Amino acid sequence: MRKIWIVIFLGLWSVSGQAQEPTRGIGLSGDYEELTDGKPYDGVEVWNRMKRPVELSWGDIDTRYRKFDVPEIEHSSRLRVKAWRGERVNGQAVLWTKRELEEVSVSVSDLRGSGRAVISAEAVRAYFVRYVMTDGLNPGGGGCGHRPDRTAWDSSAVADVLDTASVRDLAPRTAQPIWVQVAVPREATAGTYRGVLTVSGKNLKPLKIDLQLEVVDRTLPEPKDWAFHLDLWQNPYAVARYYGVPLWSREHFDAMRPLMKRLAAAGQKVVTASIMHKPWAGQTEDPFDSMIAKIRRINSTWSYDYTVFDRWVDFMLNDVGIDRQINCYTMIPWALSFDYFDQATGRVLFVKAEPGDEAYRAYWLPFLKDFACHLREKGWLDRTAISMDERPMKAMQEAIKLIREADPEFKITLAGNYHDEIQADLYDLSIPYTHRFPAEVKAAREARGQISTVYVCCTESFPNTFTFSAPAEAAWLPVHAVAGGYDGALRWTYNSWTADPLRDSRFRTWAAGDCYIVYPGDRSSIRFERLVEGIQQAEKIRILREALAAAGDTTGLKELNETVALFTPEGLERSQLQPEAMVAVLEELLNGR
Repeated sequence: MRKIWIVIFLGLWSVSGQAQEPTRGIGLSGDYEELTDGKPYDGVEVWNRMKRPVELSWGDIDTRYRKFDVPEIEHSSRLRVKAWRGERVNGQAVLWTKRELEEVSVSVSDLRGSGRAVISAEAVRAYFVRYVMTDGLNPGGGGCGHRPDRTAWDSSAVADVLDTASVRDLAPRTAQPIWVQVAVPREATAGTYRGVLTVSGKNLKPLKIDLQLEVVDRTLPEPKDWAFHLDLWQNPYAVARYYGVPLWSREHFDAMRPLMKRLAAAGQKVVTASIMHKPWAGQTEDPFDSMIAKIRRINSTWSYDYTVFDRWVDFMLNDVGIDRQINCYTMIPWALSFDYFDQATGRVLFVKAEPGDEAYRAYWLPFLKDFACHLREKGWLDRTAISMDERPMKAMQEAIKLIREADPEFKITLAGNYHDEIQADLYDLSIPYTHRFPAEVKAAREARGQISTVYVCCTESFPNTFTFSAPAEAAWLPVHAVAGGYDGALRWTYNSWTADPLRDSRFRTWAAGDCYIVYPGDRSSIRFERLVEGIQQAEKIRILREALAAAGDTTGLKELNETVALFTPEGLERSQLQPEAMVAVLEELLNGR
């Protein structure tokens, strides 16, 4: 009977064929029609002032260029960037035209250094940047709260999506940003490399601009070995809905694979697993369901089916490569109602109970004991945590007591406010950056091998990764975590897509872009790539601190630490630097050491 209950309770089935991107507004080429806003843009008379009908120039990665405005760019035909071996670095070019262009494509040559040194063009990717609808912060700041009426918010179309389409048509009087990324090979010889970016089209004479890359004689580790503890929560249910495939089918996993591998390549450490129905009361477009079937037999004993949980975790650990930690949500949901399948009635029923209640204990204790046994059999117990999100201290104390009774080897995590009374029990504690770990507490947690990270959600106006946030904020955020003495950062969502995520990042609750940072179709974003840049900077800081300390270079170490210390709200005010300037100053320092 075990498999029958899985089908009923978890919807485990499969179909033949490949997962396809929905065709609403998306052509066979992968192109789609963007939404437009009602903002004023440059008129014909402004566009007619162009000296040439089509222009191409390097811009900068911290500007979201407007689609229908002539870019305000000091024309640049050469991009100069520096990078360590193993680092991914970005640039942004802009193509703008006052006439229609057909079948526009972008190519980049090999990057050639001195002698026989070469970085293959395969290490360089160019993406057309696409536009998505966004809104803004609340009048009083922050991005939390319901937004049922989109007309009440100042909405606009902003550049963010890094498209996978290789060819595009451009309408007259249009600017087209082009995002360029170089993944520097670890075997690359240090030195200067030069190449050419070329834009071609059916009715366009090829336009060329130069790319110069200086490879510094240092090497970043593989992303899986980065020390920065990145925790972006994954939503597999959003993928199934968007691609129209059955949950947990082969097609579902095929659709998730490139998306999750992108996350692994950013240094992600944590697998997000849901162990109950709607742990967050169904707040996202696609609610999380239980990956574990809890079945109350006719004789009132319990059985548990871990088939979906095992498939999901095995996929993330062994196929994707995210294998440091498995966070299981949650024993304390927002709505204190817990699901199970009742054999006596043939229905899904719910237990309503609070931590500390006998009914709560009767539901959770047998499960936790059985779960611990199952995890031991799989070899996963040492990396699995029972996880809670934004829960009050009293409820946490009751849950902690019950978890310890079930099996003392369980790890426990919390993303929420700092409480001194329970912090020692929490293997992984992520707190808002408006809170702080006392220095002695942070040192004690580090000595015990516990993880302490900073938690970012809709509350923070800055730094954040909303679609209207300045791109530099995403790069600033990981260094801010380092400046605060944290081990990494947690952002509550990676891919909880909205109903129409490629075109509209606005949501009925929270500021636009709060729900996701990457797009369907294996499309990255400006803000995600800038976040990765910040994580790479965090790794560089760690490596250089160790190297400078080992060399006894106290002057260099002091300069580095003083620069990193500026990555706080107080540091911004003290330095009078904007985030993008601060990031640039730090990057220059890191590449010069």
